[in-house]
Amino acid sequence: MTDSILPGQRLRARGADSNRAGRFEGAERDAFDDGWDLKEEERLVATEVRLERPRSAITYNRSPDLPFDRSINPYRGCEHGCIYCYARPSHAFLNLSPGLDFETKLIARPGIAEVLAQELRRPAYKVAPIAIGTNTDPYQPVEREHRLLRDILTVLADFNHPVWITTRGTLVERDIDLLAPMAAKGLAAVSISVTTLDQDLARKMEPRAPAPQRRLQTIRALAAAGIPVRIQISPLIPALTDHELEAVMDAGAKAGATHANSIPLRLPREVADLFRRWLEVTVPDRAARVMGRVRELHGGRDYDPEFGTRMTGQGLWAELIHRRADVARKRLGLQNALPKLRTDLFARPPRAGDQMSLF
Repeated sequence: MTDSILPGQRLRARGADSNRAGRFEGAERDAFDDGWDLKEEERLVATEVRLERPRSAITYNRSPDLPFDRSINPYRGCEHGCIYCYARPSHAFLNLSPGLDFETKLIARPGIAEVLAQELRRPAYKVAPIAIGTNTDPYQPVEREHRLLRDILTVLADFNHPVWITTRGTLVERDIDLLAPMAAKGLAAVSISVTTLDQDLARKMEPRAPAPQRRLQTIRALAAAGIPVRIQISPLIPALTDHELEAVMDAGAKAGATHANSIPLRLPREVADLFRRWLEVTVPDRAARVMGRVRELHGGRDYDPEFGTRMTGQGLWAELIHRRADVARKRLGLQNALPKLRTDLFARPPRAGDQMSLF
């Protein structure tokens, strides 16, 4: 695999160690020392944030595999750096690498809350729950500075609009003051992703995400505020983390989660090579076994893109995992799907200068 990590560049707390060109770029770049360059001091690869003025806020989908038809993504790319992230290939559309670029060259979309408010005010808009965090994490570290999700939630609260949030970030605790009143009206629920309870493995797989025990603390804080919380054991990685399924569910239930689900590992497009390379470096003794089980799960391929099976897997192993999850949920009193959120409270708040109703 060629890449464009330059001599002298040093990686710290990054998931990918490759920066292979995206599939839409016309050339591969391979860094090498030709003997002409002066030796320089090592430089850490820093996170860069570029700004994009959004023309739209809500993205619609027609996937039969998803329980929602719309979502919002305040950021492109994700500094958490999860090596298995299925969103990595989306960076190729920006002519950036799904590898290191995905976690170091981020796009923030300031003004997205104002655009969202305009879209919600359109007479033709029909309300349905909005999902946030289904592509890149809205509570990744840059949210602390840019506060885009905070602004989005303020708009949704003003409109009494239902929202589901999925995150690994503990910064969601900052917004409990917004989410708790919404949840009390049946307008908000949160999924917290916990892939493993093994802190050392988590640090290697998800280098800039909060530690597993810290995420469990976030579940406790959200639950204590009356916000419905689902613990999401995703992705479940065969021969690496699948043995923890019941333990993670149990930890989530003890922390206050009322729902739990799990989705087997998916490796679309460039993610397969990145993950395989990570396995060979990090757990070489298990790399072949993990990838063999992944191909078993996806019909002999690294990834099965077909609707209906891409998010559930197929075969004996997939069936066993789903049965184990069902048994654990029943034993722990956990539900699968998040609670149905209300849509009947949606209302467009009046603006200065609006004609008030007589009735």
